[in-house]
Amino acid sequence: MNEITKSGGPEIKNLIYEIRGKQVMLDSDLAKLYGVETKRINEAVKNNTQKFPERFSWKLSDEECKSFLVENFDQKVETRGGKYKNPRVFTEQGVMMLATILKSSIATEVTIRIMDAFVAMKRYISGSLIEQKYVNEIVLENRDRIKLLEQSFEKFSEKKDLTGIYFNGHIYDAYSAVFDAFKEAKESLIIIDAYADKTLLDITRRLKSKIVLITTDTHLSAQDIEKYNEQYDNLAVFYDNTFHDRYFILDNKTVYHCGTSINRIGHKTFSITKINDRGIIELLLDRIRPYRPQN
Repeated sequence: MNEITKSGGPEIKNLIYEIRGKQVMLDSDLAKLYGVETKRINEAVKNNTQKFPERFSWKLSDEECKSFLVENFDQKVETRGGKYKNPRVFTEQGVMMLATILKSSIATEVTIRIMDAFVAMKRYISGSLIEQKYVNEIVLENRDRIKLLEQSFEKFSEKKDLTGIYFNGHIYDAYSAVFDAFKEAKESLIIIDAYADKTLLDITRRLKSKIVLITTDTHLSAQDIEKYNEQYDNLAVFYDNTFHDRYFILDNKTVYHCGTSINRIGHKTFSITKINDRGIIELLLDRIRPYRPQN
């Protein structure tokens, strides 16, 4: 099996490739789908580098590029002219982040179709992997592939996280996703949201973990908190006006960044992204150390 292979399927699924073990799309293909020039796609990344870590988007190396062109298009770099540049690719999360920057009705519609295609590809790959005949052929041909197969199964068995884009008007989907993620907290849930109001209390009253809310004192009064805890007794509130962004911290280890406040989920298009950089997580946990419950 080559390191870079093309994933089959009709329409958009024909534009999804596998590189570095991830399903990705090319910048040029996304540009055609969104009806813009390729350079605008790359300008969006250049102007918002913090939103596109390498796990979301990267430029192919020279070796990856050569292998990719030959494998998928039977074409070498040399045949494409001297001005050819290595393409940039986007994972599913990278496409979702790109949609928040290319704000248009076309971008929203196309992104939904792309997300559907990614889901279909994952189902296709998962179904293919469980065919015993296919597994046996892999074992006979090259035992190193067993390791790749096991890694694939591990990916498919992982719990779905909250990371995603939620479009304007999808209020229930966004609300439901947030609630499902909050329920994953076994011991404690820390919510940083400067604009939290009684909408948040409608969610926290149904949770069994300890809840810590870090907010300002402008939307929830001391009386609101007192009356709430008289009945549910699971919420500690700390007032801190130094946070602008919203964060959800599950059991002092899993951290999500949220693009909107809980009281506005679903009213405008926004994204929720899981933070995987341990350095960033530790910095945030250290910053809120005085407020953290001991699990």
